[in-house]
Amino acid sequence: MPNKTIGLSDVPETQQQSLYDYLLSVSLREPEVLTQLRQETAAIEDGDMQIAPDQGQFMVLLIKLINAKKTLEIGTFTGYSTLCVALALPDDGKIIACDVDEEYTAIATRYWQAAGVADKIQLNLAPALDTLDRLLETGQANTFDFAFIDADKDNYDAYYEKCLQLVRPGGLIAIDNTLWCGRVVDPERQDKDTIAIRNLNQKLKGDRRVELSLLTISDGLTLALKKS
Repeated sequence: MPNKTIGLSDVPETQQQSLYDYLLSVSLREPEVLTQLRQETAAIEDGDMQIAPDQGQFMVLLIKLINAKKTLEIGTFTGYSTLCVALALPDDGKIIACDVDEEYTAIATRYWQAAGVADKIQLNLAPALDTLDRLLETGQANTFDFAFIDADKDNYDAYYEKCLQLVRPGGLIAIDNTLWCGRVVDPERQDKDTIAIRNLNQKLKGDRRVELSLLTISDGLTLALKKS
């Protein structure tokens, strides 16, 4: 048995897509509304910002494992991750979704309504840090079960610190793109986004406020469980 995680790059290049397609074929249980949203998003200019379907399903599993009811999302785009979470939440579940783009979130809203979960989602079209500060100011610290961070990378550390205040002890923070297409290990890459992700990854390694795991799913997904 291998003593490391098997990545797609560990198989011959000609088999990589076939292996990923096989993974989806034997595990993905994607509702039709999510498939339609994913396909529509793939056709737009920034479609590669959407999370992978296997990651969305993994987040559904996390939501159900921790019995989440109140969740937070920083970076909504066309709403695929939001919809995954909303479908997994109980009828009285709630998502506070943060984004600044009216055009992309209009697509999201259309699919939330089609899926019958729009009443679970509160979309805030404003800078996410402003929304997070307002939540803290209104006494919502330690009340969220789950937070997903997938927005502008140079603010990742600030988002993480705010989420750590808002999530309850035993709650989970998921941070997307923490492997950043491999750029985190490329010394030639010194742009602000790559540096911000490297710095956060290093900080999380030593952050004793959380239990930590960085998974190789999609573009890297870090899970930080807030300690009691």
